[in-house]
Amino acid sequence: MRCMSDDHTRVQEFFTTRAADWDRRFPDDGPAYAAAVTELGLREGDRVLDAGCGTGRALPPLRAAVGASGAVLGADLTPAMLEAAVRAGRHRDGRLLLADVAALPLRSGSLDAVFGAGLISHLPRPEADLRELARVVRPGGTLALFHPIGRAALAARHGRRITADDLRAEANLRPLLAGCGWRMTSYVDEDTRYLALAVREA
Repeated sequence: MRCMSDDHTRVQEFFTTRAADWDRRFPDDGPAYAAAVTELGLREGDRVLDAGCGTGRALPPLRAAVGASGAVLGADLTPAMLEAAVRAGRHRDGRLLLADVAALPLRSGSLDAVFGAGLISHLPRPEADLRELARVVRPGGTLALFHPIGRAALAARHGRRITADDLRAEANLRPLLAGCGWRMTSYVDEDTRYLALAVREA
């Protein structure tokens, strides 16, 4: 088993302390998650991963998109978040994995899509992690990097300012994805939604 880095430990500690009331803090995000999932273009029978699934809020719309014949996986580094997903009953919509997105227990090319809500800002090694996501997705498969509010609204919520090195900025994210096996196809950063879509290159 791979030892966790200090960065991974910090991420796990951050979410462990917030897991119990995470859904209560953001009770109105469901429609935004469902709308973002539709942008993935999933079909009946597809296989999809919610990377950094947290309490599993994307799992119900992902299950609805791929149907009973599809496969939905939710992977997260923090046991407390997965426990919250089970308490919410979302384990019925997908198989939960305690796993690091940098070392997924999945075969290469085994997925049709990856959904990542709030993921990019919590990746300790973005290049390695995005390459790992590319590894498990077939050529032509899709990636959605999502947040229910845009960068400016999120920064304001936390009393911060957007900095030039923000990985979620289009000018930074597009070349980052390109270097990791992805081609960005769409980018939206509005007050009410952040959504970057990419396709897995051959």
